[in-house]
Amino acid sequence: MHDPDQLNDQTTYQLCFACGARNADGLRMVFRRSGERIVADFTPQPGHQGFPGLLHGGIVATLLDETLSRTGALRREWLMTGRLEIRYRRPAPIGRPMRVWGAIVGERPGAVRAEGALELEDGTVIADARGTFLPLPTAAQTETLARYPEFAEYWKR
Repeated sequence: MHDPDQLNDQTTYQLCFACGARNADGLRMVFRRSGERIVADFTPQPGHQGFPGLLHGGIVATLLDETLSRTGALRREWLMTGRLEIRYRRPAPIGRPMRVWGAIVGERPGAVRAEGALELEDGTVIADARGTFLPLPTAAQTETLARYPEFAEYWKR
């Protein structure tokens, strides 16, 4: 996969619930850049249901959280969620293709503010979100590098 912005994990880890290609139980999101937005397509499957025929709200939150935090790739750094606010606007049907997007709307040293939405193909908004995303704490970085040394070179590719 050609991924010049390093939006998708190409390390040996790949176990993230949202985006890990090696996580058989995960959502396996694949990101791409569209202008200044980070975008992923997703079609909810029956195993993602909450109420019958509807996508579980926690999966909606995961899609938005992962996409908004992925905007850190535009700054070439991994970010974690400091705060996330979601407004659920309408039920998300199982089996219908959706697109989730996120964009940076503000930056300051040590934080990114991002906004985005989960939408049906016709642009109908299922949920929108905004949040603040922070660099990984030093301890988490150290632990990750000890287990997966290739992360040290990730942004140098």
